[in-house]
Amino acid sequence: MFDVIESTRPTITHASGRNSPPMMEVRGLNLWYGDKHALIDVDFDLYSNEALAFIGPSGCGKSTALKCLNRMHDDTRDVTIEGSLVLEGEDIRHPDVDPPLLRRRFGWVAQKPNPFPSSIYNNVAYGARLHGLMRDRAELEDHVEACLKRAHLWDEVKDDLHRKAGTDLSGGQQQRLCIARALSTQPDVLLMDEPTGSIDPIATAKVEDLVMELKETKSIVIITHSMMQARRVADRVAYFHLGRLLEIGPTAAMFAGAETREARSFIEGQFG
Repeated sequence: MFDVIESTRPTITHASGRNSPPMMEVRGLNLWYGDKHALIDVDFDLYSNEALAFIGPSGCGKSTALKCLNRMHDDTRDVTIEGSLVLEGEDIRHPDVDPPLLRRRFGWVAQKPNPFPSSIYNNVAYGARLHGLMRDRAELEDHVEACLKRAHLWDEVKDDLHRKAGTDLSGGQQQRLCIARALSTQPDVLLMDEPTGSIDPIATAKVEDLVMELKETKSIVIITHSMMQARRVADRVAYFHLGRLLEIGPTAAMFAGAETREARSFIEGQFG
């Protein structure tokens, strides 16, 4: 609907009460898939203990931008990335940065629940084992329990942690298990790519409650196509359009009166 972009830089309104510096700063982020310029001059900050929602039409660059934050594009063919992504003062694209250690700081939750074809216990224990986070089996068992409790799943699965995760759990339970698995590496940031896009409304409400609780101790970046969900869980909203981040600001302000016409039209449901 909108082919002409009036500005090449986003309109940025910072959330009120932000006195601390951002934990992550993204500046001049550009990404190409071959010759396709998928992200164009993207700038934004991520603060501690906030939920930042990426919104915008399908194919506008939201998932592409999300995957830049933990270097998930590293193994994608024909991808070129330019720009600065600084996490607590460290350029995450610097040659000295170890990608697996960086990714440990970012938990990932996909749109469709994707538990490993193993037991509930092994799904949660895997990340902690891989990174050697626990000293012994007893500590690992306590850690698995703590992650499942944080995901509000413990009471539903505690009597049989060794049953198959993919076949014996409902879709909503599987997604909460994936959240518990994401928490198992003790990440600083949770990246959530439409985490309620394929589960029922009751399970969606549980995941949204989790987001509200988890942002007390972590930063969360969540992609959502639901404007109501963005209003419920996000502290700030970033609107993407045709590969550009056009506007970012506090959720209430964005929904009351976004400054760009594209963002206003999308939020009002005129397209998308």
